[in-house]
Amino acid sequence: MRIALIAPASHPSVRGNAITVERIASGLRQRGHRVEIYSLEAFPDRTVVPGAIRAFGPNVLHGFHALATGDLLLTEAREVGVPALVTITGTDVNHDLFDPERRAKVVDVLKRAQGIVAFHASIREKLLKEMPDLDGKIRIIRQTVACGEKPGDYRARWGLAPRHIIFFFAAGIRKVKNLPFCLPPLTRLHARHPDLRVLYAGPILEEDEGARLLGLIAGSEWVRYLGAVPHEEICSMLRVVDVVVNSSLSEGGMSNALLEAMSRGVAVLASDIEGNRSIIVDELDGLLFASEVDFERKAERLILDPDMRRRLGRQAQTKIETEFPREREIDAYEAFYRDLLDAGVEGGA
Repeated sequence: MRIALIAPASHPSVRGNAITVERIASGLRQRGHRVEIYSLEAFPDRTVVPGAIRAFGPNVLHGFHALATGDLLLTEAREVGVPALVTITGTDVNHDLFDPERRAKVVDVLKRAQGIVAFHASIREKLLKEMPDLDGKIRIIRQTVACGEKPGDYRARWGLAPRHIIFFFAAGIRKVKNLPFCLPPLTRLHARHPDLRVLYAGPILEEDEGARLLGLIAGSEWVRYLGAVPHEEICSMLRVVDVVVNSSLSEGGMSNALLEAMSRGVAVLASDIEGNRSIIVDELDGLLFASEVDFERKAERLILDPDMRRRLGRQAQTKIETEFPREREIDAYEAFYRDLLDAGVEGGA
């Protein structure tokens, strides 16, 4: 098959959608498919994208993020005469679908696309509650992990010793990631446990939120912002940190950062939201927190109990290895593309 993937960003961007798109494209190419990625971030002049897509001549168009890519996806699918598939993101389903100014566009894209991918059943259920007519269009394809590494002595680079306990946040800086939330309880914990260190790694995607976070940590010797770190370095850094934190207000089903941390056997501490519950069973293969007090209590347990960190990490790694095989993800995309091709494009975009 010739598959065109349309995304807000792609490699070398370290945004979640970019990591997902690159992983899927790589897996499909390994199966012998021709795959091209059209990143809107890489085309300042959007008018050249349609020509590039038509020159490629895809059999299927697959967009990631209904609001961001939907117009281009559906227009080109109609022009080329091929099926349009859209992956619904956390921002789409948790925010834009309920925003009075954006809802109509998201609804239109989902109605006109021939297929919809959701990462978890909770996302499918939320969509169907709002748009029951989508039943039959939605297929759940769980995220998996593809995490190359760039080895290095990262603790030495950061000036940290083996005794230091590192809490690591790997996320693009924007409001939905809720990154400043954890700073007050972490500050109290640092007063009690001076060896605690906190690292943030990710691009600033919203300037106001970036300024807010940087302002809060300015002058701190135990909290550091590493900037936008290449994905392969993030995957290596996971080998030397103690806890990975996800404080998101919402997720589109599965956080790449959590999946990657769990695949490396790192203990995870995550907000108790649908997307994170789709990966983590509290107290079994990670910890979930529901409030600032809950975060502080569970974070302190992880600081004080290295055996607990190791146990949660082992359980998490086993789960990823047994329940999230990459081959199953690529099998599912191949099958969905073929089903859409067999069904044709009548009544769609």
